[in-house]
Amino acid sequence: MSRENITREEISKWFQKLQDDITHQLEEADGGGKFVRDTWDRPGGGGGTSAVMSDGAIIEKGGVNFSAVWGEAPPQVLKTLRLEHPDAEEFFATGISIVLHPKNPMVPIIHMNTRYFEVSGGAWWFGGGIDLTPHYIDTEDAAWFHRALKEVCDRHHASYYPDFKKWADEYFFLKHRKETRGVGGIFFDHLSDAPGFDRAARFAFVRDVGLAFAPIYTHFMEKNSVLPFTEEHQQWQAIRRGRYVEFNLVWDRGTRFGLETDGRTESILMSLPPNAQWLYNFTPPAGSAEEQTQQLLRKGIDWLNASSRVSAS
Repeated sequence: MSRENITREEISKWFQKLQDDITHQLEEADGGGKFVRDTWDRPGGGGGTSAVMSDGAIIEKGGVNFSAVWGEAPPQVLKTLRLEHPDAEEFFATGISIVLHPKNPMVPIIHMNTRYFEVSGGAWWFGGGIDLTPHYIDTEDAAWFHRALKEVCDRHHASYYPDFKKWADEYFFLKHRKETRGVGGIFFDHLSDAPGFDRAARFAFVRDVGLAFAPIYTHFMEKNSVLPFTEEHQQWQAIRRGRYVEFNLVWDRGTRFGLETDGRTESILMSLPPNAQWLYNFTPPAGSAEEQTQQLLRKGIDWLNASSRVSAS
């Protein structure tokens, strides 16, 4: 896969294999839950396989979805893709999308998406990223997470981590709440041909991002799933899940793309938690761990050098 003329079929097959590898690693780490697979077809062309776990030992609800879809590129799709190309009459999109909601409030929510797009006329690009949404922010965990992502980025280009970390801060932001979804991570889009970056180089980076996912999350599963929690912690978890729902339904471009291209609704909305809560005008108690987490939901934090610890004690 080191050649420049790698095909979209080869890219798609690799994403499909990544789905298998990640589901196997997550099942082993969970120790109880199993992914149920559901293959679907898209009327306009293509389809995919959704792998969903419900009521696992650690993962309360999670999905690892693969898709490869193609067909006519209507104007609203091109607008969603932020693409203006005179010959873009058809599109091809393939990738993998993951969201995991844990039972224990001390285990964070995680999301990953890696994808490849192509349109008639010759334009192609990669996009994706990984971000972490803790219910309770532990700055040591956030630092560990960002170091892991920086190691992946630094293997490919020194600019990747600082650029994509900033991009994640901007993208995973609830504008109506003026707060970040979590502690961010990396986000990138429209990675295409550029000096020093051919398709093979871009794909090599995207592959490394995908391969980093399972080791990162199984680390948090093993470390945090044994931590004790109370009903108060679960109520805060439900409120934080509500924020996650708000982002995915209001701001997430992937959700809009899937719905606008007649994707499978069940697979698109797999990212939503099994339950969530909205309390009117809720304010965390002063000095509480919830308030400390709320105060850390902001852009621009240098998590690599974070020193203070926010606990749920």
